[in-house]
Amino acid sequence: MVQQPTDFGAELRRRRLEADMTLTGLAQRVHYSKAQLSKVERGIKKPSRELARLCDAALAAEGALAALVPENPSGIGVTVDANVNDEVWLMQLSSQGQSRFQPMSRRQAVAAGAASIAGVSIGLPAISTNVEDATLVGTFRSLFDQYRQLGQTTSPGLLLPVLIAQTHVLQELSKTGSVRTRQALLRLGSRYAEYIGWLVQETGDENGALWWTQRAVDLADAGGDHHLAAYSLVRRALVTLYRGDPERTIGLARQAQSSDVSPRVRGLAAQREAQGHALAGDYHACMRSLEQARALLARPAEGSGAPVIGTTNLTDPAEMVRGWCLYDLGRPRTAAQIIETQLAEVPEQAVRTQVRFGLRRALAHAADGEIDHACRLTQDLLPKVTTIGSATVATDLRALARTLSRHPKNRSVRALAPELGTALGTTTRR
Repeated sequence: MVQQPTDFGAELRRRRLEADMTLTGLAQRVHYSKAQLSKVERGIKKPSRELARLCDAALAAEGALAALVPENPSGIGVTVDANVNDEVWLMQLSSQGQSRFQPMSRRQAVAAGAASIAGVSIGLPAISTNVEDATLVGTFRSLFDQYRQLGQTTSPGLLLPVLIAQTHVLQELSKTGSVRTRQALLRLGSRYAEYIGWLVQETGDENGALWWTQRAVDLADAGGDHHLAAYSLVRRALVTLYRGDPERTIGLARQAQSSDVSPRVRGLAAQREAQGHALAGDYHACMRSLEQARALLARPAEGSGAPVIGTTNLTDPAEMVRGWCLYDLGRPRTAAQIIETQLAEVPEQAVRTQVRFGLRRALAHAADGEIDHACRLTQDLLPKVTTIGSATVATDLRALARTLSRHPKNRSVRALAPELGTALGTTTRR
């Protein structure tokens, strides 16, 4: 017998009977078999987090049932020691396309012999004071926009080396020229570093992602931009969200909102808080946070000329996140409808965004019992899944595979299985 902290099975049975619902009726609502629900109620089988959310929504338990099956976070903290003063960056590129990045202090580099490795020394030429500030900053800003576009269609591992090199160049260039140019280059460098942090997380390296996020904060502070420190909390909350830790996700998001920062950063933080509440099964708190996010994100952007923080490929990010949250709240049908509507507005070239939310739409359809439709959607997405190489997308892909595995006799599931298995293997190895 599987022992639960508070007997989920007994509480499920009590609420089901109170609602005058049979096991067959509940099975039809949540798209699990009657036999499996019976085992859960009798304590023979442990309920999944997904089943708990679906039952919670079906029985209008307002999070009480979902709370009885908590997530299992890794317990790893999200703090990072990023003492980057007097720092050396080492990057290795192989002929097989692999790359490796490692920061260390100059003292460590000398002790390890890294400072005297044989090779070509590439010196950074002095920048003429005749170079106009606007031209210099504008050139690197234009490059950044192009790199973000490339990031939608390529694997992070292919783009990271050049982004890291550009961040280093911006940091070095900031040591020359006027104070205004220095601050502009450091602020732009912070956006590069923040974007690197996101791509590193896409490779599955959470610690590396946090290191780059802290590096972005340091560069932004040096450039007089103190808003990125609050946004770093939003980024850290994304790590805890994917670890399945709603408490830390909510806490970090609230901490970001308590700062005196731009409406956009507070709006993104409110969105992340909503996702944390959805993970915890708290529908009303989730909707309140989403309304707050919608109001904040609707405010005009500040005219600083800096790259926009967060995604630029969603016309209504709060509404898309609402669809995301409703799936976590056990309302897959409504979630699928919202995500489908919002996906129609995503630009064709934003492949990574299409895959991320397209897979979540397929997952919602599968959870709603629309297995054939979910398989068709997934079939179209799988080639793109392997191209973009996303560890966060892989999380939903594994969830989708588990959901489809409950329908082994379905013809569409059997037909999809070989390609789905290959995609799962590819994303796991990245």
